[in-house]
Amino acid sequence: MKIFITRNIPKPGLEILRKKHTVKIFPYNRVPTKKEIISGLKGNDGLLCLLSDPIDSDVIQSEPKLRMIASYAVGYDNIDVKEATKLGIPVSNTPGVLTEATAEMAWALLFSVARRIVEGDKFTREGKFKGWAPMLMLGQDIGNKTLGIIGVGRIGTAFALKSKGFNMEILYYSRNKNSILEKELNAKKVELGELLKKSDYISLHVPLTDKTYHLIGEKELNLMKKTAILVNTSRGPIIDEKALVKILKEKKIFGAALDVYENEPEISEGLKKFDNVVLQPHSASATIESRNNMSIMAAENMIAGLKGEIPPNCINPEIF
Repeated sequence: MKIFITRNIPKPGLEILRKKHTVKIFPYNRVPTKKEIISGLKGNDGLLCLLSDPIDSDVIQSEPKLRMIASYAVGYDNIDVKEATKLGIPVSNTPGVLTEATAEMAWALLFSVARRIVEGDKFTREGKFKGWAPMLMLGQDIGNKTLGIIGVGRIGTAFALKSKGFNMEILYYSRNKNSILEKELNAKKVELGELLKKSDYISLHVPLTDKTYHLIGEKELNLMKKTAILVNTSRGPIIDEKALVKILKEKKIFGAALDVYENEPEISEGLKKFDNVVLQPHSASATIESRNNMSIMAAENMIAGLKGEIPPNCINPEIF
């Protein structure tokens, strides 16, 4: 069968696919337009896409032969799963393999803001460092602080567990109780408002849904401590970026670190001006190991779906 891939992915997954099927890859290193995806998909049985690709009903309906959609990502809010389900097309994702890498990135971002790593690197490279000084680049301790985690699924739980060495008080906001965190860290489940008021550091790990869109807006940001740091490695639209820029201008929080953006790849202009904001290019899962494993998982999902079998990570198994 024929498979269209919207971007070049790591070799291990491609090798698996090419042993069984014919593969066509979008030739440019950029996000394809909806028109380009429809054009590339023509005559193909499978679509392997990325989180940044708009896979809406128009795309799904454009190719009558389409019988499998494999996403090279954990999130799938870019795919019209309802439309695919309606047409009997299985959709899969790649959960689990990027959990540790994303959790590690969230910690890296937290440290970068708290200890002013990026700011200090720039300062030093620009030749401004003239020797040790008592008040130079003062940041904040990580240990013995209160860590607030919004969303404690796989990644949120992994992120929290990595706090063990820092003797932190752990607060979490979630629909469900997390017995692992409560047992291992004596974590406490609280309402969002309490978490925002009490936490020194806050990390977001929720999926993007109608309920989580702009979960963190001006009202929520105003509840945070003046010394608080906000980290987002989940989805950009969880935060109202205009509100965040306003809060940062008014110096109502210590800083923020973002790996994802509300209108990605566009970044609210104001965010780039703050020295206390660290910006990453949606690279939380960007380790060699994680990306290779994602490509293998996406390929295995694709092969199973094209066989008519339930993909190992099927999002809509009810079609079967």
